[in-house]
Amino acid sequence: MGSRSVPGEDSAEFAQALRDLRDARLRSEVRLTEVPAPGRIAPHAVALSAEVVNVGLSEGDALASGRFVLLHDPSEPDPWDGAWRAVTFARAVFDPELANDPMLGAVGWSWLMDALASREATCVAEAGTVTRVVSESFAGLSDRSATVEMEVRASWTPTGPDMGTHLQAWADLLCTVAGLPPLPDGVVALPRQRR
Repeated sequence: MGSRSVPGEDSAEFAQALRDLRDARLRSEVRLTEVPAPGRIAPHAVALSAEVVNVGLSEGDALASGRFVLLHDPSEPDPWDGAWRAVTFARAVFDPELANDPMLGAVGWSWLMDALASREATCVAEAGTVTRVVSESFAGLSDRSATVEMEVRASWTPTGPDMGTHLQAWADLLCTVAGLPPLPDGVVALPRQRR
């Protein structure tokens, strides 16, 4: 994350959360960029955009993409059930055979819940949707294969002291939807061939 000023940095709690996010260790395939945060949802906010790339391929070939927004409102809005809210999405293209899989949505949601649990990123008030879009091409574009895009949109209220674990869990979700195998800490993945 860059060092530019973020609205709300004057809050000691939010400043600590920013340090947690900056210190979070992510897989080398995750390219993180700070982007403008929403300004009217909460007094304090930071937004990050990410792409998951295959280290062995050109930078233009993203396997997955998404956004992570961390909001802080000391007034603890009722729907949040706390002073923090993580608002995220993760998107990737899948094989067309998955278009009619009735479990795809439930599996996508379980990937997020598993990522949060494995990082011990405790939270409450989880909410979200998993959407799949099937694109088929016709006429002059008929030589293109059908594609299935899955998008996981989710929000939750972090309850643990380290906001970096929530960023790590979300990055794990991005890597999962990108099709990367899970890695134990300290292990580096070898580049894979794109289908």
